[in-house]
Amino acid sequence: MASIRDFNIFDFKLPKAIAGALRLADNDPRSQQLRVLKKLLKKARFTAFGQQYRFDEILLSKHAGKKFQELVPVHDYNKIYEEWWQKTLDGVPDVTWPGKIKFYALSSGTSEAASKYIPVTKDMLRSNRINYIRQLISLISYEKLPRHAVTKGFLMLGGATDLQKGKAGWYAGDLSGILMKNRPFWFQTFYKPGGRIAKIKDWNEKLNEIVEKAPDWDIGYIVGVPAWCQMCMEMIIEHYKVETIHDIWPNLGFFVHGGVAFEPYKKGFEKLLGKPIVYIENYLSSEGFIGYRDREHAKGMKLILNNNIFMEFVPFNDKNFDADGKMVENPEALMIHEVEEGKEYALLMSTNAGAWRYLIGDTLRFVNLERNEVVITGRTKHFLSLVGEHLSVDNMNKAIQVVSEELNICIPEYTVVGFPHENFFAHKWYVACNDPVDENVLREKIDKYLCQINDDYAVERTSALKDVFLQKLPESYFFKFMETKGKLGSQHKFPRVLKGKMLQDWNDFLASQST
Repeated sequence: MASIRDFNIFDFKLPKAIAGALRLADNDPRSQQLRVLKKLLKKARFTAFGQQYRFDEILLSKHAGKKFQELVPVHDYNKIYEEWWQKTLDGVPDVTWPGKIKFYALSSGTSEAASKYIPVTKDMLRSNRINYIRQLISLISYEKLPRHAVTKGFLMLGGATDLQKGKAGWYAGDLSGILMKNRPFWFQTFYKPGGRIAKIKDWNEKLNEIVEKAPDWDIGYIVGVPAWCQMCMEMIIEHYKVETIHDIWPNLGFFVHGGVAFEPYKKGFEKLLGKPIVYIENYLSSEGFIGYRDREHAKGMKLILNNNIFMEFVPFNDKNFDADGKMVENPEALMIHEVEEGKEYALLMSTNAGAWRYLIGDTLRFVNLERNEVVITGRTKHFLSLVGEHLSVDNMNKAIQVVSEELNICIPEYTVVGFPHENFFAHKWYVACNDPVDENVLREKIDKYLCQINDDYAVERTSALKDVFLQKLPESYFFKFMETKGKLGSQHKFPRVLKGKMLQDWNDFLASQST
C-alpha cells in the first residue's frame, strides 16, 4: 500500500516537510499532547513570555504538563492582549512567540467587543495547511462522498484578502482572508472565486460578482459559514431562475462548514439542492485548526492532538465560571487523559501563534472518548441559566432542528434573551423564518422539545421560569443587524444569546424597523 509520502492529491506531490508531518506517530493522546507542549515550550523559551514563566524549568520537570499548569496562568483575550499581544502591534519581536507578528486575524465577533487582534504566525499557517491536507485525505473513507467532486473547483466564501496594514508593517483581516493570501501555488487551479473577487471587502459586491461568475465554474464543494453560503446559493438560484443549485453546479458533492452548529441550517440547505450532498464539519478558529470530522458517521469532530495545539479542558460548572460565564482566576484544568465522556468543558489552548493557556470561549462535550471526538455545545458566555435552567446553545440547536423537520420550515437564524418577568423570569426567542407558520405553534413546540432535551429546563418551567415568548422575524432582519455592526458576511456569526450592549442594540434596531 502506498505511503502518505507517495500520496498524490489533485495531481501534485506533497512537499516532503508536510508529508513527514502527516506521518506523525499515532501514540496515545497524553503522549501526543505532551510532545506538542514540549515542542511549543522549546520554541518559545527565549521569548519574554517564556522567560517570565520559566519555560526552561518546565522542560526540565519530570511532569511537564502539571508544571506548566502550575507556573503559567490562564488567560482570556483581554488579559493576554493587555499584558502581551498589545506590544506586538508596535512591532516588538519575541513577545509570546519568536520573531515579529506579520498577520493578525480579526475576531469573527459574536461578542460585544470591538474586533480582537489574534496573532497569526507562519508556524500556525503551516500547521493549518497540514491539517487541511489531513482532512482532505480522511475523505477517502467517506462511502457516500462523490469522488469526482474532490477533483473539481471549490468555492471558499471567506473574508477579503485585501488586508489592512498597520504602522509596524503587519496586516490584519479575517482569518479566511489571511489563509487565502498565503495559499500555496497548488490551490490556484481549483480555488474560487479567485484572487480578484477575494480582495473585495464589500460583502454585497463580492456576492454579486460570484453570482455573475457562477455558471463559468465547475464547483465540486463549498467551504464557509452556513448562513452566508446559503445566502449565496439562494441568490444564484434566483438570478438564473433555476430550481436548485445543482442546475448551475451539477458536480456539487459536499459542503465543508465550521464555526457554528449546522442543525438550524440543514433544512434550508436541502431545499436548495437537486440531490443529497455530504456535510463535513471542521473546527477552525482564529487561534488555530482544532479538529475535524474524520469519518462519515462520527458523532463529533476528532481533536487534532499531534500537531501544534496543547489543549486543556476546564469543567464548565459553577466552580470555574460565574453566572456571566467569566472564568475564575485559578480554574480546575484537565489534560486530555483526564476528561470524561458526556461532560461539558471550556477549552484552553496553547499554540504556535503565542497563545498560552488561552480561553477560546467555546464549550465542548466529548461524545467518543476513545477517538477524542467532541461536539461544540456553545460559548462560555452564550448560555441561559437565570434560575438554573442551564440551557446551552446545543440544546437550542437541537430543538430548532426537530421543530424545523416536524413543521417542514426553515429557521436559519435565531437568538434568545432571558429577563425578569412578573417577579420571576422568562425567555424570549427571536426566530428568522420566511415560511408561513403560527408564532404560538413555534413557541409551544420549541418549549416542549427543550423540556424533553434538558431536565433542568423542564423543572424550572414549572417554577421560576414562568413564561416563554417568541417573535417571528424576516430572515433579512438578522442580516441587516449584522450589517449595522460591520459584521456582514465572511466568518461572522449571529450570537445565539443576547446580553448587555448587544441586546440593547438589537432592541433599538427592531424599534427602528417597526417605525
